Amino acid sequence: MMPVLKPFISLYSSVFFLLTGLGLLNTFLSLRLTMAGVGVQTTGMVLTVYFLGLTTGTFCCGKIIRSVGHIRAFSAFAAVGAVMVLIHGLYLSVPLWMGLRFFSGLANMGMFMVIESWLNECAEPWVRGRIFSIYMIMTYLGGSLGQKMLNMADVEGQTLFLVISIFMVLSIVPVSVTQAIHPKLPKREGIRLSRVCRKAPIGMTGCFISGILISGFYAMAPVFAHQINLDVAQLSWFMALSIVGGLLFQWPVGILSDRFDRTLILPGIGLVLAGASVFIAFIGKGHVEMILVATVLFGGFLFTIYPVSVARAHDMFDADDVVKVSSALLLAYGVGSIIGPMAASTTMTVSGTPYGLYFYFIGGSLVFVFLSMAWRSLEMAEIVPPEDQVDFVIMKQTSSVAIHMDPRLDVEGDESEASETTETKSRATA
Repeated sequence: MMPVLKPFISLYSSVFFLLTGLGLLNTFLSLRLTMAGVGVQTTGMVLTVYFLGLTTGTFCCGKIIRSVGHIRAFSAFAAVGAVMVLIHGLYLSVPLWMGLRFFSGLANMGMFMVIESWLNECAEPWVRGRIFSIYMIMTYLGGSLGQKMLNMADVEGQTLFLVISIFMVLSIVPVSVTQAIHPKLPKREGIRLSRVCRKAPIGMTGCFISGILISGFYAMAPVFAHQINLDVAQLSWFMALSIVGGLLFQWPVGILSDRFDRTLILPGIGLVLAGASVFIAFIGKGHVEMILVATVLFGGFLFTIYPVSVARAHDMFDADDVVKVSSALLLAYGVGSIIGPMAASTTMTVSGTPYGLYFYFIGGSLVFVFLSMAWRSLEMAEIVPPEDQVDFVIMKQTSSVAIHMDPRLDVEGDESEASETTETKSRATA
């Protein structure tokens, strides 16, 4: 296995450095705005723009990568991202930070597209699933480590801006020194959203709701933690445990979704997520230890809605449609992620309590449960026997290029095409 993974070590290193920096950045900026006295809704508005930049980047970054090549594009995106971080530290202004967050989202999407297209090009079909899984694990580990680095320096100082920039610049090094040739960026494949909504309403709804809930969590959870008087060390554990929970629960939830009807598993995930939110908002209220334990369960089910929803949607389509359908699902997630921070911050403001964030999660989860069960009972969602369902795959929402690494893709082809692909990849990893 190690010889197979060796060509990817440099790319995995870049992913780890990048996600460590970004994991720290997202939490740090949310906390910094709150400690500076910026209102909850204004904080949500600033952080919403980042997800708008990410979603916009899926449409425009590909042109830059194709025109200058992967290494130059990655270096440029990372440099822009690092500069955006440093400018944050110069002056706190809501309009300025909104512009910075937008361009940070664009740059980060560009870096994800470079790395994921590289992994996709170099991965042989028979190891694509393992390559993809390790990539997902690195994103979770980097993101969780970034949370713990919040303790390195004073949150109200400038040091953490420098630390984040260092990690973003470090991510350039492994990519720049690799001997692999420039891979080809996969072509975008379109599909009518109405067709996916009609054939897989539960999957589309799950991805959309997942975007609303996950972006709301990343943006407003640090605000919640600060308002309930968690210190920085406790806050970092709170965020890290939620991400670790998201990683740990991928396997058991995935196994369940492979063995049982996914139209029942998905509402079940929503109910457990709602239950964990009720526990934090009412039972664990005022008890830090109980909140930290419950957030592992909360994160575990929050981060599994998306991959199970994707698997459910693919149950309804042929293998040839994997890329097209996944692109539509990722777009649904992206639209939801733009809504999430503003919706979560508004709920917190209207409720008059930081625990309003979990009222938001309770409401979002129950709406998903209701819609899923309604479509199932109205026979709008076709029930697929467990033995005919596609395999569950650990997934996180990065760029549309990652879709091409999905091991559910039909890898069968004619012998001449397979021979040509093998020869190209041998030169790419030489």
